[in-house]
Amino acid sequence: MTEPTQSITLNDAIQLVQRMREQIARVVVGQQQVIDQVLIAMLASGHVLVEGVPGLGKTLLVKALAKCFHGQFGRIQFTPDLMPSDVTGHALYDMKTEQFKIRKGPAFCNLLLADEINRAPAKTQSALLEVMQEKQITIEGKPFPALSPFMVLATQNPIEQEGTYPLPEAELDRFMLKVLIDYPNEDEEQNLVKQVTTGQVQDTLSVSAIEPVVNASDIPKLQQVTANIQVDDAVFDYAVRIARSSRQWHSFAHGAGPRASIALIRAARANALLQGNHFVTPDDVKVMALPVMRHRVALTAEMEIEGLQVDQALQQLLQEVEAPRL
Repeated sequence: MTEPTQSITLNDAIQLVQRMREQIARVVVGQQQVIDQVLIAMLASGHVLVEGVPGLGKTLLVKALAKCFHGQFGRIQFTPDLMPSDVTGHALYDMKTEQFKIRKGPAFCNLLLADEINRAPAKTQSALLEVMQEKQITIEGKPFPALSPFMVLATQNPIEQEGTYPLPEAELDRFMLKVLIDYPNEDEEQNLVKQVTTGQVQDTLSVSAIEPVVNASDIPKLQQVTANIQVDDAVFDYAVRIARSSRQWHSFAHGAGPRASIALIRAARANALLQGNHFVTPDDVKVMALPVMRHRVALTAEMEIEGLQVDQALQQLLQEVEAPRL
């Protein structure tokens, strides 16, 4: 069992996060940017929406992250007939005691994988809203605190549009980052195939090789260290100007709200820590702008007809918003 860390300095946090990063990379082949962005969301106490085709290791990534800190892992396969109580839990009448007992759902965990979240109707999707925002789950009118730390990693498939329900804007806004996961390159895929087909029967990698780095109780300490990383006023201003510019940008039907400005700074702090820095630079904000904003803006009909992608429009916007020189 990993010994709990009494107090964590910024240098300690940098070392611990690097060790977590290395442990995850032992079983998740390639996808380094995805690993980094999920770690950034965890350090910033945010949630992640992952978009990518099936079979790219999303479940393995969440299991690997959970094992890094002895975390409890939960998984829900979202389907059209999934009920809100299947997510949160429900009250069950016990015939022996003649009393209602609370049966907690899979959302009572540290890391919740909400697989293919856009296959469930809006009512079921909204069951996650309370726990994502308030860190509590209400069952039969009684609130129960979520485990700490708590993080949702939701996946959606970009190809199979039939039988899916679009995520409400209010729910999309609750996700700090939208991460795009793509196919591995040729070398990574060769390495993956060798690992999966050598000496094991199943077709998936195991997280047994991962050695826990910290305990679950240490994650809030890492998050507190991240929240205290120094940010210059000019960097605050830069993040706000990026979000505000999206609201008047000609390519967008609607831009990002204030939650995007907040997420930009939180994610930039976490990125600075991941890079081993003691303060946030404008580059930290810039590198996090796409995952923070791509699900918070919508292209105009004209831009969609022209085939413009959201990321392309955001890149054009970033080129126009002048970055401060520190």
